[in-house]
Amino acid sequence: MKTFVSIIYGLSALAAVMALAFIPVAQVQAAEQSSQKLGAPVPGKQVAQSTGSLNYLLFLPESYSQETSQPDAAKKWPVLVFLHGLGERGDSLSDLAKLKMHGPPMLVEKNSKFEFIAVSPQCPTDSWWPWKLEELNGMLEQVLKDVKDADPTRVYLTGLSMGGFGSFSWAIRNPERFAAVAPICGGGTYHEAWGLPNKKAAQLRSLPFWIFHGAADSVVSSELSREMRNGLQAFGVKELNLTIYPGVDHNSWTQTYDNPELYRWFLKHSR
Repeated sequence: MKTFVSIIYGLSALAAVMALAFIPVAQVQAAEQSSQKLGAPVPGKQVAQSTGSLNYLLFLPESYSQETSQPDAAKKWPVLVFLHGLGERGDSLSDLAKLKMHGPPMLVEKNSKFEFIAVSPQCPTDSWWPWKLEELNGMLEQVLKDVKDADPTRVYLTGLSMGGFGSFSWAIRNPERFAAVAPICGGGTYHEAWGLPNKKAAQLRSLPFWIFHGAADSVVSSELSREMRNGLQAFGVKELNLTIYPGVDHNSWTQTYDNPELYRWFLKHSR
């Protein structure tokens, strides 16, 4: 019965989040809507990149340098991967401007000293993050290969709403890729953890999660985050934190991403 209830909750949440596709996205400044072009990564800026199957924004910290003559040339940089919500999907490079409305892509526009390499892919308009894991894996592999001094042992995953669902799904199926995961107002299917081969199952059990949700979320029930916490705990995941914000509706991400403690928590972990 519990499994059946979880599936019903999941389907209800999926229907609710998909309904967001019909809610107009807040207007983005006209200058940001102008056509973007692929650009070489530049410290302190966020530039458009593409794998061919996924477009994404890549941010390098202001103090990042690829010059081997620099004193900090040996420094390895942590990588933060952010999965957006349903309303920010898009198909062209110019659509990447939508990502700057929330979360890390918005924060790095205001703070060029942000101390993570930030990677923000965009889901196509006809898709859903849990369906794009192969493409996400390819994108992450490209970043770790192409971006000098990106630290593969400190890759952190986070996402909001649809991106929260995507974060759970990607982390469960590919736990070996991440050092810590922070899904926000999402949900998922924890049962697929039991289908993992032994090595991946052990990697998932050692993967830290910090889950966030608003108690009054009218789009994705906070019960879905509780279900994921309880299911992963039963599977044997050792570090599971759950923060439920009293009285908060669907936007539980603003206060989460504004909290310096989240980034300190990420940096405590490596794999």
